[in-house]
Amino acid sequence: MIGVTTAVILDKRVKKKDDTFAVKLRITHQRVQRYYSLNVNLTLDEWEKVHGTNPRKKYKDYKVFFGDIEHRAILILQELRPFSFTAFEKKFNNKTKSSEDAIVSMDNYITMLNDEARSGTAASYSNALNSFKRYLTSKGRKKLNFWDITVDWLNQYEKWMVEQGNSLTSVGIYLRSLRTIVNIAIENGNLDKESYPFGKRKYQIPAGKNIKKALSLSDIKKIVEYKPINDYEAKGRDLWLFSYLCNGANVKDIVRLKYKNIDNRNITFTRAKTERSAKQNHKLIVIVLLPEIQSIIDKWGIKPIKPETYVFGILSKNDSPEKQLAKTKQFTKSINKQMKRIGEKLEIDMKITTYSARHSFATILKRSGAPTAFISDSLGHKDLRTTENYLDSFESSVKESYQKKLLNFDND
Repeated sequence: MIGVTTAVILDKRVKKKDDTFAVKLRITHQRVQRYYSLNVNLTLDEWEKVHGTNPRKKYKDYKVFFGDIEHRAILILQELRPFSFTAFEKKFNNKTKSSEDAIVSMDNYITMLNDEARSGTAASYSNALNSFKRYLTSKGRKKLNFWDITVDWLNQYEKWMVEQGNSLTSVGIYLRSLRTIVNIAIENGNLDKESYPFGKRKYQIPAGKNIKKALSLSDIKKIVEYKPINDYEAKGRDLWLFSYLCNGANVKDIVRLKYKNIDNRNITFTRAKTERSAKQNHKLIVIVLLPEIQSIIDKWGIKPIKPETYVFGILSKNDSPEKQLAKTKQFTKSINKQMKRIGEKLEIDMKITTYSARHSFATILKRSGAPTAFISDSLGHKDLRTTENYLDSFESSVKESYQKKLLNFDND
């Protein structure tokens, strides 16, 4: 490979007690040198005999052996695109193939997620894994070595995804999963840090083009004042409002609420999403128990009221993680179905989902003048940048009022 040189050398840096030195293979790349032991020790005199004009007996055998080693190293280097010391070491030392393969590593990671009852996250990684497999199949390949994941490979995958009709949002979701697997590979010593393909001046994962929309306060008023035609609509509307009023709580957190999470003043819980990722610093969500929230609990809450009872009765204590996930998805689907109908009846110009309840909570607070730090704390975010991504663009009327001030000379 161009830019990489090989040599079998006598490493004179460390002299052994018997006056011998280790013979090593030296690989040089961009002025960085690494040495690989060949399990042979020779004195200076023996080394000279190996490289003499006509070596004999064992010295001739050594010369042939060293030549074979260097030839093997050159063949390995010719296969590596791009070069990395980690990739070379794995092939040269014949390390296990599974540790090289990102597909196998992701599959193992999914198994671990399922073992930890993180079915939702496991499902997300499975979707990403299936996408990578389809891409490899389109290229006539099955294996994805970690050192194959380069900036160019990532750009080609993104291009293929878009050509297949997928959004950049999907690309971002899948590649964030892959980035996690790559980071683990580096932690485990299966990839060089120098080969990390993500970040500034490398490949940057797309954030997606679609704007996260939130409802206006006038739209929220329409939903509050809407008269449902049946219990299905009523429950869908009420639970959507419950999410909106409860700091934009995710459905997964709503179905997991127990009466022990509620006292006379507050609802307090830890987000399911962060329970495992922040084991040492669980961030509590504290919601003021407004009368409107209490009214929804009184109407739809399961009786009798006991500390360990799930408030809305969607889950039961004997449900497996897979069953909980299935019930949560079905409940989300039910709310979205009813809110879609209600939105159409009210002529609200956007699709209303449980997702929009969370964004509406954050955006309307921002429009009312609430500090981003307060909104971030209410949502349970650890990073203000995450909160900023939630905040929708301001209403056109608000923009217009600000822009008019550009020519408002009277107030100068």
